[in-house]
This record gives sequence, C-alpha cells and structure tokens, in this order.
Amino acid sequence: MPEKINIGDTIPTFSLPDQHGKEVAIASKIGRPLVIYFYPKDDTPGCTKEACSFRDQYDVFAEHGAEVIGISSDSPQSHLAFAKKYNLNFTLLSDEKGKVEKLFGVPRSVLGLISGRVTYIVDKEGVVRHIFNSLFNAEKHVEEALRVIRSL
Repeated sequence: MPEKINIGDTIPTFSLPDQHGKEVAIASKIGRPLVIYFYPKDDTPGCTKEACSFRDQYDVFAEHGAEVIGISSDSPQSHLAFAKKYNLNFTLLSDEKGKVEKLFGVPRSVLGLISGRVTYIVDKEGVVRHIFNSLFNAEKHVEEALRVIRSL
C-alpha cells in the first residue's frame, strides 16, 4: 500500500461509522463518482464554510451521479450534531483513530497537530482522478470538485 494516494491510484477499501453510527463500507459506493473530503474538525469556521458549500452544491453533484462524503476524526455524535445544525445533506464518516486519513496519506499541518483538508475526486471504478489540498481555502474544494466531476 502506498504511503500516500496519488492521481491514478485506486482508493483503499475501508469501513467507518457515519453520523448515525451505521458502518459504511466504501466498496459499496464504487460504481458512481465520489467526492471524498477530509477536514479537520466539525463546527469550526473553515470546516463549516466547506460543509455548507458542499451542501449548497449537492444537487449539482447529484445531477452528475456523484456522492459527497466528508471524513474527520470527530465522533459520530459530533457529526450528527454538526449535520443537524447546518442541514447537511451528505454522509459524514467518523475516523476517530485517523486510520483512513493515514491510508490516504492526508498530510497533517501546524506541527502535525491539525488534520489536513484534502479532497479526492474518485471515478466510478474507484480510481482517483483529482486531488486538491488546501487547509485555508475551504470553499475552493467545492469549486475544484465540481469542475472535475463535470468532466468525468
């Protein structure tokens, strides 16, 4: 397994609990384009802007058959509160041990204390077609994701 997922790689298989505590196997999502975005923390300014941007553009992703999945180390309970507070209409997965973050090779920032903000666009076959990494430009992740999803 590579240290870091790159464009052209197939995503690793994993299962994580969603905001309702239900186990989600990523393999069950292959067959449609995926937007998998890793973010540092629920209910913080940048992460809230990013999540609300994905929420607001959700219909556009759906028109292209794509599913949006957010992943952070927050608990399912935290994800559920975050999703309810901002009416999020997509899946949030809880990676409390950071296992999937490590599988993807998501870089940590600020002395390794904060999880990175990286978006992976995955095609129907499970192959990474685009990676966007920017901790501080949260809303740009949605623009980049839409641009690539439209081209798949």
